Amino acid sequence: MTQKKDAGILAVDVGSGTQDILVWDPETTIENCTKMVVPSATRILARRIEKETLEGRHIFLTGTTMGGGPCAAAVRRHLRAGLRVFALPKAALTFHDNLDKVREMGVEVVRNRPSVSPLSELVMRDMDLEAVGAVLERFGVSLPPMIAVAVQDHGFSPNASNRRFRFSLWSDLLAAGTGLEGMLYADPPPHLTRMLAVKEQVPRAWVMDTGAAAMLGALLDPWISQRLEQGVTVINIGNEHTVAALIKGSKLWGIYEHHTSLLSEEKLEDHLERFRRGRLSGEEVFQDMGHGCRVVEGTAEAGPFPHLGITGPKRGRFPGLGGHMAAPFGDMMLTGCFGLVEALQRTISACPKPADRV
Repeated sequence: MTQKKDAGILAVDVGSGTQDILVWDPETTIENCTKMVVPSATRILARRIEKETLEGRHIFLTGTTMGGGPCAAAVRRHLRAGLRVFALPKAALTFHDNLDKVREMGVEVVRNRPSVSPLSELVMRDMDLEAVGAVLERFGVSLPPMIAVAVQDHGFSPNASNRRFRFSLWSDLLAAGTGLEGMLYADPPPHLTRMLAVKEQVPRAWVMDTGAAAMLGALLDPWISQRLEQGVTVINIGNEHTVAALIKGSKLWGIYEHHTSLLSEEKLEDHLERFRRGRLSGEEVFQDMGHGCRVVEGTAEAGPFPHLGITGPKRGRFPGLGGHMAAPFGDMMLTGCFGLVEALQRTISACPKPADRV
């Protein structure tokens, strides 16, 4: 990651457990930049829903599409308690891309605030820029002009498996032949509805996939970067998803994604070993309730990508994997933020200057 004399960047990596925040200042050493690790938006909302459940109040969900997980579980508990949940259509899409499926959960999809009592209105959103700015202001830190936000977007898939649809995004990345920064967007495509929701909240933000940001950030760890020419397997073991990539030099050779909760150490070790040799099929991973696995032609000959770099908040669950516990700039929890800054720098430096477009 270079430190050019240009504008700083607010990088926010939105996970299911935490949202990790970095205020990158090109004139400050990275270790001294302002950083925060706070509860994720979905966990904050889940706690608010739980409070309404205890107080016996119905809830009305407004806002837009965001990450589910904890907040979706809290909604189900609220409904089981005999209380009602109303949601505007965009907010309801948090729980499923098919609103009929949301209604089957028991959520009442409405166009306006219902006239029931007692009722509490809760706003759904992944990014609360006002709150972040207020906290930073208390410490005398200004919001940078550039903003990059990472979220995990399965893609809009109302009538088909969202696991298959999400993995098709990785397949497209491999087919394009770009690096992991190819998952960074100034204007995300229409099927990436969660990223589009972030853009609605923060129009100037760049958006990126969390898995790609974390793996790109891990590559900045000196142990890993020094072994890129020999071939590395980099893996992000997140709270919900585990994503791995095969990288040699500057080329991305393969992607693997599964659900962390469904992986034992033995299974993950086996999957990684076959993945590195190009012998693990995407269908096998999908049938195991994962997302998939794909390598490009020539991976077996380019492999076996012997060096393993590991990052992610759940990496402690798999101590027997060996490998190197990546901590770029000495901070594992900010790996995704470092990846966001790196992706943005690579993308902007690749863009033609105005004079070059004439």
